[in-house]
Amino acid sequence: MEPIDQDLEESELELPSEPMKLNMGPAHPAMHGTVRIVLELSGETVNKADVQIGYLHRGFEKMCERGTWTQCFPYIDRLNYVSPMLNNNGFAMAVEKLLGIKVPERCEYYRVILGELARICDHLTCNGASAMELGAFTPFLWFIKGRDLLWDIFEEETGARLTHSFGRVGGMAKPPTIHFKDHVRTALKTVLKLVGEGESLILKNRIFLDRLEGVGRITPELALSYAWTGPCLRSTGVAYDVRKAYPYSVYDRFDFDVPVGTTGDNYDRFMVRLEEIRQSARIVEQALEQMPDDGPINVDDPRIVLPPKEEVYTTIEATIQHFKIVMEGIKVPAGECYSYSEGGNGELGFYLVSDGSGTPYRVRIRPPSFIITSALHHMIEGGMIADIIPTFGSINMIGGECDH
Repeated sequence: MEPIDQDLEESELELPSEPMKLNMGPAHPAMHGTVRIVLELSGETVNKADVQIGYLHRGFEKMCERGTWTQCFPYIDRLNYVSPMLNNNGFAMAVEKLLGIKVPERCEYYRVILGELARICDHLTCNGASAMELGAFTPFLWFIKGRDLLWDIFEEETGARLTHSFGRVGGMAKPPTIHFKDHVRTALKTVLKLVGEGESLILKNRIFLDRLEGVGRITPELALSYAWTGPCLRSTGVAYDVRKAYPYSVYDRFDFDVPVGTTGDNYDRFMVRLEEIRQSARIVEQALEQMPDDGPINVDDPRIVLPPKEEVYTTIEATIQHFKIVMEGIKVPAGECYSYSEGGNGELGFYLVSDGSGTPYRVRIRPPSFIITSALHHMIEGGMIADIIPTFGSINMIGGECDH
């Protein structure tokens, strides 16, 4: 065999190659929902990524425009089905803003407690799934065990473990159960213990840290240019939290911190969520202390709130009131409003338009997951194909609110 001429240019020795196209999703097990990423690869390096949503065909906004204001709640639940009570609260607040009403103080505390428990469930699910996808299955079981304890409380209070449809315009479907405060305090202690045990299993694991640290980084400037909010934005060092910046409900009465990261990588997003679990627990403990044991849970207005069921069956006035609200809907004054709150993944906004009838004229949502997913390609381009899995898991994309 003749020796290769050393004078040949290196380019002449290389085999011809071209980038490879690869479809990841929309039914890929690491996609956390039906999303498709069209990848252009050089070996295992991602040159270009085209992130595509729209495979669920929810039609959430149009469905809300075909029913009464109250009938929107089952749809709201399914936007972010990991923390549906935060969605319930956000939509109820938006309609109440149009109506110009304020719910009783006991209801405000009830909403805050259930909402913060839902936030804890959201973060436990996100971090647990992210750990599992990197091979840490035991922490996933620990975190999901904690979530199940909180789901027991939701089941006791609302009758459903996942999609509660418990919020109401002007209040809540039912008042707290007799042992609500005791159940929450007991569950929170166990949940925080489980979080600590899960942390001890992974936060000193070199393999786990190598898959998170410095991976999926995004600068605060780029995150803000995409209008990021929530834990993902806070991981870059921007301490924006709607509960602090624009306090709503009774959040101005609580002492809690806003955890922030420094580098905006997968590790920071993981750690911010872990610390937010503890801060939510602080809020819940304070709310339990301040929450009145007695008092109304709904506004005293028969045009807005359904009458007690026993009165519907025994009095003609309550029967008529019930019939008009169910069949015609709450008559919301004509106008428009934008109301926003801190959802599990960031600022959850509802833009509502009313024409004065019992049906919303327009419903539009500002879904935090949609905003965050729009910048995903920046986080994975230039990295390895294996890094897509922890990076995508760390942004916690919820398809239900993306396909809006």
